[in-house]
Amino acid sequence: MPNPALVELAGRLQLACLAGGLTVATAESCTGGLIAATLTDLPGSSGYVLGGIVSYSDVAKTGLLGVAPALVRSHGAVSAEVAAAMATGARARFGASLAVSVTGIAGPSGGTDAKPVGLTFIGLAGEAGTEVRQVTWAGDRAANRQASVAAAITWLIERVGG
Repeated sequence: MPNPALVELAGRLQLACLAGGLTVATAESCTGGLIAATLTDLPGSSGYVLGGIVSYSDVAKTGLLGVAPALVRSHGAVSAEVAAAMATGARARFGASLAVSVTGIAGPSGGTDAKPVGLTFIGLAGEAGTEVRQVTWAGDRAANRQASVAAAITWLIERVGG
């Protein structure tokens, strides 16, 4: 059963994108395709959602999204640099107006002192360039993933003016 709050956000994004003639692509790691699934839960989403890539592994990030292996080696898969490259890569591969990316540590394990559980980077690539936001969620795995989806869709809405 889809989360009603996320469905409401997806509906707002859909209306804004369709009204503005904008398209969206996704590049997801810790959310495992949940952003794309949320967007495409709504009828009519094919009018603006071009596609998404679930790049859970480093090999997928580099091979499918064109993230430079040196970026992953020097900054780690969970980093602002990789989030930016993921968003840029998705936008280029799909030819989308906007692309959003998420990479993080959903938990319950995998965190370190430097990169704790909940640390998440959300990237947004568009015509004006690529930006990244860093957040640290405090929930369990499911809550952290849901929060990342909400934050990503909310940021897309902000960008398209919806």
